[in-house]
Amino acid sequence: MILTVSLKDDLHALAVQHEAWRRGYRDFHILECDQLSGRQSLSWHSHGGAPTTVLTSDGTEVNLEEAPLIWWRRVRAPQKASEHVENEFERNLINNDCRGALTGILCAAFQGEWISHPEATDRASDKLYQLAVAKQAGFRVPRTLVTQSRDEVVAFLQQVGRVIVKPVVGATGPLMFTQRIEDATSFQAESFAACPAIYQEYIEGSEHIRLNCFGDRMYAALLKTDQLDWRADLTFPISKWTVPEETAKKVTSVLQRLGLRMGAIDIKLTPSGEPVWLEVNPQGQFLFLEPLLNMPLGELFLDFLLSAAGDHTAPMT
Repeated sequence: MILTVSLKDDLHALAVQHEAWRRGYRDFHILECDQLSGRQSLSWHSHGGAPTTVLTSDGTEVNLEEAPLIWWRRVRAPQKASEHVENEFERNLINNDCRGALTGILCAAFQGEWISHPEATDRASDKLYQLAVAKQAGFRVPRTLVTQSRDEVVAFLQQVGRVIVKPVVGATGPLMFTQRIEDATSFQAESFAACPAIYQEYIEGSEHIRLNCFGDRMYAALLKTDQLDWRADLTFPISKWTVPEETAKKVTSVLQRLGLRMGAIDIKLTPSGEPVWLEVNPQGQFLFLEPLLNMPLGELFLDFLLSAAGDHTAPMT
């Protein structure tokens, strides 16, 4: 059995479930974490006496003691039912308690394999922490400043030259693209003081790597573009990229130190070909590369889940 925790209508969860069903593997379930409110979705007893159960998207009641693997895909979203609650306190209570109960029950009762464990996923999502870990693993990383001081940003620009800015965590809503900052003095000091941001050395070059790790298997794409943030446009050349052995060793070391079983990693190659670590998303998107690379990533990812779950269903060759 594979239990996926995600949002309603999450493309990746549905696509991998569809592939499982296509193979005749029906024991692939999705627990929609934003659909807990309004129905009896969870049940846990501290001293036993009854099984710990969760309700899946198709109404199946899953006994957690019988589940060998959880794919911890997407978990931070408000309850759909709470959107109709006008009182802000009540809405926050519903959202916080649904999220807290789900995470707490799964961590308390589930004894199988995580892809990846909630604690590791949360820790690895910290861009600053993962940057430090990548540096320890031997990667070159961009010189980075986190501050609320305009003066410090001005000094940083003078020190490193070209600088980009991006959020430390970000927020739900419109996608926030990485931007260059040319002249910090053109902005009010209050804009910098509003909240910390990541100011980072710009890495020269036009070759970007998106490296997807499923366990010990790596599937990488080379994206050639002068755009600072390639997510805004995918019409440039994209091809398969063979991961050099030394880079693969460093990537493996980073993921092991972070406690991750998978990850979508962004690397940039300098004009001389040196790989520079940018960041890892513990549950990043990978299916967008499937048609661009003519590579069955959804099928390969299902193979990874089945293997991690100890299922003997024949994998793809």
